[in-house]
Amino acid sequence: MGEPDEATILHADLDAFYASVEQLLDPRLRGRPVVVGGGVVLAASYEARARGVRGGMPGWRARQLCPELVSVGGHFREYQRLGDEVMAILRDVTPLVERVSIDEAFLDVRGTRRLFGDPTQIARSIRQRVRSDVGLPISVGVATTKHLAKVASQVAKPDGLVVVPAGTERRFLAPLPVGLLWGVGPVTRQRLAGRGITTIGELVELDRGHLERLLGSAIGRSLHERAANVDRRRVVDGSRNCSMGAQSALGRRAATPEQLRTTLGHLADRVTGRMRRASLTGRTITTRVRFTDLRSVTRSVTLPEPIAETLTVTSVAVELAAAALRDHPEEREISLLGLSVSGLVGAAPVQLELELGLPGATRRPGSGVGVARRSVDRAVDAVRDRFGRDAVGLAGVQLRGDGGVPDAFRELAERNGRPPSDGS
Repeated sequence: MGEPDEATILHADLDAFYASVEQLLDPRLRGRPVVVGGGVVLAASYEARARGVRGGMPGWRARQLCPELVSVGGHFREYQRLGDEVMAILRDVTPLVERVSIDEAFLDVRGTRRLFGDPTQIARSIRQRVRSDVGLPISVGVATTKHLAKVASQVAKPDGLVVVPAGTERRFLAPLPVGLLWGVGPVTRQRLAGRGITTIGELVELDRGHLERLLGSAIGRSLHERAANVDRRRVVDGSRNCSMGAQSALGRRAATPEQLRTTLGHLADRVTGRMRRASLTGRTITTRVRFTDLRSVTRSVTLPEPIAETLTVTSVAVELAAAALRDHPEEREISLLGLSVSGLVGAAPVQLELELGLPGATRRPGSGVGVARRSVDRAVDAVRDRFGRDAVGLAGVQLRGDGGVPDAFRELAERNGRPPSDGS
């Protein structure tokens, strides 16, 4: 693959998004050090970051560093709404928009020059529109690859624009700290520093074999490629992404069965409702658990047949989350839960099945349980379509087809000193 002859990939990233939204919603917070979250800092404004406050930091430590810190609980519906508004602005520019989180996306603008000008002009226009139409600051990086565009947007922060013309990539990367490379965390950075490597230029000059021996073959190879700006990934139109998901920031909560069941139940309700409105079903269910130090673990399972039943997705999700927590017995608190369903396909007629007592029957859409759950979903969807989403709340979640509690869930409950509930 030859080198691109023009930088046409943009990475747009809203600045200190949660904190910036809070300052937008409440003008009294503007210019003040603000954090979202109490027990643990979920996000910090740049005014707070200037005092050493960082995401994932305990609230007491943040207040030590900045006694005048203002803590807010967060307006997560507003975060989603404003994030969606920004994505709509990006899609006005090009259909090739790949949203990678609530507040950032990649764009490929190579086919829009005649309409909107060169990539630099487009980036400037995006920043101006997001500022004027939404009221939020956004940083944009422009480069020949996705990886480099993301690095450029980080260099541009806060509220800036950095363009890396084709042919200047290595010169741009060389003096930057290795920590800007995706995949370089504190441990990797410390290992590299122990070998005298602190910049990306020093990293790319290191023999790849030596780097693989130092960090492992997979990590060493990928870091060497990123340092050399080797990235063959293309921007993928988000409308073609075969997944739907949602997540909920919790602040700092005990990892109890009730917390998992309640939060993942609401997330499943949101995700499967969107799937049914789009006449979609999915086979792979993924649960993400983030701990209070911002480390995350994910677990997923692929079912034999695609589903869209709320209670079935919920029961699978809580089992995955409980299993993830079982693998990390030292963790007793969580700060975020996420759920996604992928492998989406169009909904098709369901073949009813005989009740033979086979393993996993409750997860099959044609089983008696599956049919009953689908009937409940249809009734709930009909009421909400007529009277609004708040007209019907989320029912309790049965954890297993026989009403029992999975072993991983029972272990989690015992670890937190609470007896597991068998109620549905």
